[in-house]
Amino acid sequence: MIEVKNIVKSFDQLQVLKGVSVTITPGEIVSIVGPSGAGKTTLLQIIGTLDKPDRGTVDFGGINPLKLNSAGLARFRNDNIGFVFQFHRLLPEFSLEENVALPALIAGVGRKAAFEKARQLIKYLGLESRASHRPSELSGGERQRTAVARALVREPKVILADEPSGSLDSKNRAELHRLFFDLREDIGQTFVIVTHDEHLAADTDRCIVLNDGLITEIIQKGK
Repeated sequence: MIEVKNIVKSFDQLQVLKGVSVTITPGEIVSIVGPSGAGKTTLLQIIGTLDKPDRGTVDFGGINPLKLNSAGLARFRNDNIGFVFQFHRLLPEFSLEENVALPALIAGVGRKAAFEKARQLIKYLGLESRASHRPSELSGGERQRTAVARALVREPKVILADEPSGSLDSKNRAELHRLFFDLREDIGQTFVIVTHDEHLAADTDRCIVLNDGLITEIIQKGK
């Protein structure tokens, strides 16, 4: 279980989050929605330990990662959290397969095991024929599926996605959204997704609505 409590965050004189609390349970797909400037990405970055709150706590199954030193925090993040961004952030000089294997290699996994896990994910995502291609040779949809594979390679507790389909056309957007739910069905993967896509938000287990740094509504699927 992931729990953030009473998160407050300001940038200069602007208070972006004003006491936000969220609990994420294993195998859940949660969306975070709201207008631009509502604090969605800031909340996601704090959940993902990429930023620290001014006040409040972050708990991953009894561990507060924000109390770790910088090296420990980097290891914790690499072991427990996967990230998918609007723009894939793949390394252009590496092949698809190398990009997917990279987080495992950084974590000290042996090269053989890291690439074997990468190949398993690439096969699952239907990218086998593109494994040796560099990002510039891939379509937008292929690049985002590669980013998902990279996020999965360390078998994280949660994948945090920030507008993951925002740069895709409608066909690739639908395929990426379907992939999230397939991964939940097949391996029990947990997702927290910041999105402006109303269709994706409507399909998630819970939709958390942020406005002006506060949660104004929580919509439970089927209610």
